[in-house]
Amino acid sequence: MTPPDVAVTEVADPLAEAAPTMELLLRELDLRWPREAERLHQISRYALLPAGKLLRPLLLMESAEAVGGGGPAVVPAALSVEYLHVGSLVHDDVIDGDTMRRGRPSVAARYGTTDAIVTGDALMLGMFGVLTDGAEEAGGLPPGRVLGAVRVFARAGVDLCRGQAMEGELRGDLGCGLDRYLTMSALKTGALFRAACRGGAILGGGSPAQQHALTSYAEHLGLAFQMHDDLLPYTSDSRTTGKSALSDIAAARPTFPVLLCHAMAGAPARARLEAALGGALPAADALRTVHELLETTGALTAARGRAAAQADRAKSCLERLPRSRATAVLAAVADLSVSRDR
Repeated sequence: MTPPDVAVTEVADPLAEAAPTMELLLRELDLRWPREAERLHQISRYALLPAGKLLRPLLLMESAEAVGGGGPAVVPAALSVEYLHVGSLVHDDVIDGDTMRRGRPSVAARYGTTDAIVTGDALMLGMFGVLTDGAEEAGGLPPGRVLGAVRVFARAGVDLCRGQAMEGELRGDLGCGLDRYLTMSALKTGALFRAACRGGAILGGGSPAQQHALTSYAEHLGLAFQMHDDLLPYTSDSRTTGKSALSDIAAARPTFPVLLCHAMAGAPARARLEAALGGALPAADALRTVHELLETTGALTAARGRAAAQADRAKSCLERLPRSRATAVLAAVADLSVSRDR
């Protein structure tokens, strides 16, 4: 354990610091989804494994530890938030028509739309069974805590759907404004960050003040993560991100740097931006045009700065908690959220 006087920002690599936790999560995930099983189970395994960053399960585990709980008892809950996350990604790929996810065919591309929808449903509904039954099996978390986490996860699922619906409403609307975009992001992306951190704090026995601190941390982290995620088509290639850089352009999806560019640009640049995202150009040409405008208007630099500011605000929320290895990892996750290339 890290000595109590170590600053929360001292851990440089959260995955290295949390390696035993990540190994535990991966091992348990693999055990719960054996290769030999019925079709729906096989497709679910394909969606879940190889695993992504497992960021949300890690956040739940570390949030529980940050308030004095954690350990094997919260592993099922940590996995359940991953089921909700992956189920939503399977559905996202159906909605957006994306054929790549994590550098390989999406579930819809490999198994078809019908099986993808069913698999996403099964993962999200199965989350509750794992959260409740698994917690009891793992060593008897108090029922009140488990019920509190169920409520948090259920609300997160609804918020995620609200965000998805709002994203569809904003599609193609460069005049929607940054405030509406940030509201959508707080719902669609932030929901699962809040669920992981608040759920972890509840399961770990945190006080209301500690739960509030971790919820605030998650809200700023979610915004930082999404702002940076929107930059990746212009800062990383698809081989690194595992997803087509053309996806947002092809879907006429207004992203954070694009909306910032629209607000900062003069009339001629704004007209070019609107033409590029309005379907006047092939997707690859539109991506190049948007990238050029982001650079020349300074929107790319400004977007990086705003994402970093949200990450800093997330870290400042951790100052309300006792300093520990867990808070150091959470702070490092905030740093990682705006420095990653995928």
